[in-house]
Amino acid sequence: MIKVGIAGASGYTGLELIRLLAGHPDVELTTLTSETFQGQNIAEVFPSLNGIVDLKLRPLDDSIANECDVLFLALPHITVMDKLPVYLKSDCKVIDLSADYRLKDPEAYSDWYSVTHTHPELLEQAVYGLPELHRQAIQTARFIANPGCYPTSVILALAPLLKTDWVDLDSIISDSKSGVSGAGRKPSLTTNYSEVNEGISPYGLADHRHTPEMEQELSTLAGKPVRLTFSPHLVPMTRGMLSTVYINLNETLSDEKLVEHYRDFYKSESFIRVLNPGKFASSHHVLSSNFCDIGLKVDARNQRLIITSALDNLIKGASGQAVQNMNIMLGLDEKTGLMAPAVFP
Repeated sequence: MIKVGIAGASGYTGLELIRLLAGHPDVELTTLTSETFQGQNIAEVFPSLNGIVDLKLRPLDDSIANECDVLFLALPHITVMDKLPVYLKSDCKVIDLSADYRLKDPEAYSDWYSVTHTHPELLEQAVYGLPELHRQAIQTARFIANPGCYPTSVILALAPLLKTDWVDLDSIISDSKSGVSGAGRKPSLTTNYSEVNEGISPYGLADHRHTPEMEQELSTLAGKPVRLTFSPHLVPMTRGMLSTVYINLNETLSDEKLVEHYRDFYKSESFIRVLNPGKFASSHHVLSSNFCDIGLKVDARNQRLIITSALDNLIKGASGQAVQNMNIMLGLDEKTGLMAPAVFP
């Protein structure tokens, strides 16, 4: 059995990792950490795990990587930066769900996170863990920078177009909406029930930290610099994400041709579902699953393509994708433990 540890097990992504890995046939959960709830049994923190997982939460220390074959870091941004070099001294494989090693350019990290990266020499070694684009590199990786939820939805929506001449790459706009769990479990005024309920709010306009992550990957695919306008919104639901992406067309294309092109691009991908013409992605249909649904519509009057992309921000947008990466790194069937359908209806 593969021994797995989770640092930051008492957060939302930590819980989802536990839930997925508890049913994984090749995994034994051995170590869970939490600074807030250390000493408590994980089932005391999350009663849904009662009778399923019986482990005490311990504080995070440098020895944890020596006790695991795979270590998931479900920790806040910036906190992983100095811990990773210590963990890489062990034989453990590391999957980092924070943003600390997603960007290849240390100056971009400083610009967007307002912190100087303390280990820029490791940025190039990190493999960006989007399996649909980087599966071969993931197979031999020591550590993975697990993508953000918004970038996963937007990159997957656009990837099939980046090497064509069908679209104007200077015209990309993504209007994206996320459930409140995307902000994490720590209470804040902006995620207070009274602040969120019965409303929808834009935030991070023109300066959201996921922007350089998306531009980095899109530029690599296109072979030239790509920029986009990204407008995230908080919606009053617990989980789920929908990105509606707009891009101008250079030629006349039909819905049918684009669906065929997308299906050919993703023909080997178990977790990408390209919808029939006239059908559009809905967060309901991917809830608590590792699927990303993509729907397409040509706005012929304005010579523009509208792409809808839906995923669960905590699963394909975080923990499910992390487990998918683990499966690939270990040579397992990457679908293992992840093929449950959405819970709706």
